[in-house]
Amino acid sequence: MSSTYISAELRRSVAIRADWLCEYCLIQEDDTYFGCEVDHIISEKHGGLTVPENLAYACAFCNRSKGSDIGSITSAGRFCRFFNPRIELWASHFRLEGLLIVPSTDVGEVTVRLLQLNHEERLLERQTLQQISRYPSVQALRHISE
Repeated sequence: MSSTYISAELRRSVAIRADWLCEYCLIQEDDTYFGCEVDHIISEKHGGLTVPENLAYACAFCNRSKGSDIGSITSAGRFCRFFNPRIELWASHFRLEGLLIVPSTDVGEVTVRLLQLNHEERLLERQTLQQISRYPSVQALRHISE
């Protein structure tokens, strides 16, 4: 299945709405090697539409890890959907403890695990950015404290 074309105007509006941050790991686009991409929260494969309400801004690592998945199995064995930045606040499902993105709900748990938000390479990325005062950014702090 081919993806629907996303216009430059729509891409820009998604990026602006996200403060140029990955809406999952909260890294600034300028601090990513591969930049950020527009992500279908519910993939087209699952009936998701290419409309602003179903689009998120995601760094390449988060977007590739998420793929077309819409959720996963919790540690308790129940299916749970992923975090949806269009209808939920980041701080409702996660908290930042040092470099770790710690889940506080089942939604947070499956999102952290499947997007590999605390993989050693992601932690190293955040540590490097933290050492030069780039993580968490002022924009990211707003999401963390909401």
